Amino acid sequence: MTKKNLIDCHNRIKPFIHNTPVLTSNQINEMTGSEIYFKCDNFQKMGAFKMRGATNAILQLSDENKKNGVVTHSSGNFAQALSLAAKSIGVKAYIVMPSSATEIKKTAVKGYGGELIECEPNLKAREKAANNIAESTGATFLHPSNDIEVILGQGTACKELLEYNDSIEHVLVPVGGGGLIAGSALAAKYFGKNCTVIGAEPFEVDDAYRSLKSGKIETNETANTIADGLKTQLGDKNFPIIKNEVKSIIRITEEEIIESMKIIWERLKIICEPSCSLPLAAVLKNKETFRNKKVGIIISGGNVDLNNLPF
Repeated sequence: MTKKNLIDCHNRIKPFIHNTPVLTSNQINEMTGSEIYFKCDNFQKMGAFKMRGATNAILQLSDENKKNGVVTHSSGNFAQALSLAAKSIGVKAYIVMPSSATEIKKTAVKGYGGELIECEPNLKAREKAANNIAESTGATFLHPSNDIEVILGQGTACKELLEYNDSIEHVLVPVGGGGLIAGSALAAKYFGKNCTVIGAEPFEVDDAYRSLKSGKIETNETANTIADGLKTQLGDKNFPIIKNEVKSIIRITEEEIIESMKIIWERLKIICEPSCSLPLAAVLKNKETFRNKKVGIIISGGNVDLNNLPF
C-alpha cells in the first residue's frame, strides 16, 4: 500500500463521510502528563469509524458488482456502516446478524436501509448465511476488517488527525479485527513525522498482543470482555501490516476499561463505547512512557446501549 492509495481513498470517500472533530482536555492532560488529541469518530456518520472503510470498499466495486449489492456478517458497527454506506451510494446491502445482537443494532441496520438476515449466534452460521446470500444474489462479500479497501478507508481517520497536528508522536487505537490499527499504521507511516502507532487490547481477548509476539495469527478461546467491539480476530490482510508497522500493543483490564470510559464521558462530555476507552486507559497505565509526549487517540465509536452501561 502506497501513500497515493491512501490519498486516493480519502478523496473518494470525502463526499460520504464527516471530517470529525479533534477534542482536547486540560484536565485529562494533567491526569496523564501528556498532550492528548482525541479524534472523535463517535461523531462519524452512523456513529463509528467503520463508515469510512465500508464506503471505500463499495466505491471500489465495478458497476456490475454494485448492481448485485453487497453482503457482510456483523453484530455491530460494520453492519450499520455497510447499510448506510450502501444506501448513500445506491447499492443493495444484505446484513447477516446473529439472533443475539441487540434490538437497537438490528433496528439501526433496518433504519439505514440494510436487509437484515438473522442467524444462529456463532461464526460458522454467520459465514454460511453470508455465503448463501452471495451465491443466490451475486452480492459481493465485504469483510469488516480483513479487506484492503476497508483498511485504507479506516486509515483516513488517522490521516485526518495527523493533518490536524503533524507533530503527534504516538497514535493509540483499540484493536479488534485489526482494520483500524492497520489503516492507522499506514497513515502514520505516510503522514506522520516519526509517529508510532500503538494498540490497546483487553486482557480477555489479547490475540493481537500474542500475535505480535509470536509472529503468527493467534486466536482466543474466550471473549469475556465488556469491549464488545473488540471480540474479533486479526486476518491475513491486516496482520502483515500490523506486524511491520505497529510498535506494540498494551493490554488493559476490564476495570481499567470502565474507569477510562467514565473519564471520557465526564471530562470530554462525549459518549463513547467501552471499546473506545482502551487507548486512554493505556496512557493512564503507562504515564512515564507518554509523559510530555503529544499523543493522538482515535475514539472509534459512540454506539452504546444506554440501558446497559457499566456505570
